[in-house]
Formats: sequence, C-alpha cells, structure tokens
Amino acid sequence: MLQRIRKGSLVETAIESLRNAIEKGDWSVGDRLPVESELSDSLGVSRNTVREAVRVLVHVGMLETRQGDGTYVRATRDAGETLRRIARTQLADQLEVRIMLETEAAKLAAGRRTDQDLRHMTTALDARAKAGANLQARIHHDERFHHALVAASHNSALVELYDYFSHAVSQTIEQTETDTDLPEPSQEDHELLLAAVRRQDESKAETLARELLKPSLQALKRREP
Repeated sequence: MLQRIRKGSLVETAIESLRNAIEKGDWSVGDRLPVESELSDSLGVSRNTVREAVRVLVHVGMLETRQGDGTYVRATRDAGETLRRIARTQLADQLEVRIMLETEAAKLAAGRRTDQDLRHMTTALDARAKAGANLQARIHHDERFHHALVAASHNSALVELYDYFSHAVSQTIEQTETDTDLPEPSQEDHELLLAAVRRQDESKAETLARELLKPSLQALKRREP
C-alpha cells in the first residue's frame, strides 16, 4: 500500500505517499486511516513526521481528524495539487476548458445580469481599452472583465470553479496577448459580447463567448505534430 520513504524531505515525501495512496483508492472517502504508529511503520518515518503530513492533508481538505476517533478520508483529490497539475497542462487544453466555462457563464449572465453586473463589466472593458500598449494593464483588465462576466451568471458553483481555475485563465490570457502567432481577441470582440449580455440575448452571448477564443485554439491545434 504505502511505499517506505528512503530520501528527500521526510514530511514532503510522506505527504506525497499518503496523497498517492488516497488517489489510487487504497482508502475511499469515509474510510479511517490506520493509526499513527501503523502509518509510521509502513512509511519508515517517525510518528512526528506522520503527524505533520496528516496535518497538511487535513488543511488541504483530503483528510479529516475526528477527536478521539481517528483520521478519515474526506476527499480523493488535493485541490492545490490539482491546480498545479492544471498549470502544467498544454495551453490548448486550458483554452478548451476556459471556453467551456465562459460560454456557459455568458449564457447565464445574459439571462441573469443586474445593472451592477453591467457596470462592473463595462468599467473593466473601458479600462482595457484605455490600457492601450500597456500589456500588463490590458491583461489585468481583461481578467477583470471575464471574472465580472462569470460573476454575472449568479451561479455560485460556476464562480467558485472559475476562481479555482483562474491561474490557468491568467496564463491563457497572457499567452494569447503576447504570442504573435496567436490571434488576440479584440476590444470589439469583447464589446460585442458585453452588448449581447446587456440585451439579454442568451443565444448570441453564448455564441460570441465561444467564438472569442476559438481562433487562438485553432492556431494552437495547427501547431500540434
């Protein structure tokens, strides 16, 4: 089940060993882990090392410690590690996910947006236009617009998922803005999307959101061997 630790940072390696065992299904959600002494023997480390590793996995939400009862598996994925894995995926994969999230968000936003939502999106787009050649400012305000668009969906699960994915979103925005071989979504493209949301045209908003990044995705696909 668990691989004995031979080298490297003991706590970090213990965390990785426990995480891998949970992800592989050695323990399922709701299962109680072996007691500290058993884990210590299995891993070949001290009980203090096991205790620290468990504490970290409790903090990230994979484990749950119940006073006087033991430690239980709460989730089979470490959200932070998943985010790091997403960051290591190909840009094309990230763009595909971003398109899926933003397309659904745009459709929902068109039906649910409030006047305040429109103000937030408009302010972000105006600032994006004024940024001009200031790349970092333009990227920042581009991100503001897309987050405001998702917030206007008023779907809390979608907002949380998008926020969780926001690091990869930032990477895709920066690369499409800086890579001269990738078509850059124009200010007009964004303005047309906002106009559709303002008119509460769900179908048009959905289509425009999908088309916004499609040229960049197609360019990336053409690069693939």
